[in-house]
Amino acid sequence: MLNLNNPGATQDALDILRIGENFNFYVIFLLVAVLYIYFNEINKMNWNGIAAGLMLYMIHWFVEIINALFQFFTGHALWTIPTGTAYLILIGLGIELNLMFSIAGLATSKLLPEDPKEKMFGVPKPFAIGVGNAALASIIEIFLITTPTFVWVYWWWNAITVFIFVYIPFFVGAAYAYYWPHRKQKLVIGTLAIINVILGVVFGLILPLILNQIVI
Repeated sequence: MLNLNNPGATQDALDILRIGENFNFYVIFLLVAVLYIYFNEINKMNWNGIAAGLMLYMIHWFVEIINALFQFFTGHALWTIPTGTAYLILIGLGIELNLMFSIAGLATSKLLPEDPKEKMFGVPKPFAIGVGNAALASIIEIFLITTPTFVWVYWWWNAITVFIFVYIPFFVGAAYAYYWPHRKQKLVIGTLAIINVILGVVFGLILPLILNQIVI
């Protein structure tokens, strides 16, 4: 028998999944703010910073799709958002978090040194900054689960597992993508984008038509 912290949170999230009843116009403001930030970086031709932002964003989408598929195949997601969002895109992804993660990698890039070999605490500074940001995000998530808006459903899914399997790939990936040659940036980020699109089409469009139920 599964030991679940809050099994009802999965159904609560499914009840508001991609339903427009809770929509609020502040989402439009947040979208414009994100566009302004990226347009400003494009104007400055800060391609490395943009690559860091998109790298984290693509990993973010991959992780959220996996969480949604975990819910489909096991009955419960690892984390859910049962309330508090203006629009729930996937079972664990509200529109506000999605927009926030779209610029989180770009924000992290502002802390990175020019020389990727520069040391901090005896390790490369980009790695230290990535891990530090991952730790901060995990601490913030500890606060979030004390509210009704965010739930870790399984007992073994906690700040440590989130730190290792979610936030370290997010922020360390973004930090190192900043220094890659442009060709490698395009290849890796583009490949992740294609994988996410394929997963979205297969499990978000094709499989639901076959099974006549929500998959992701």
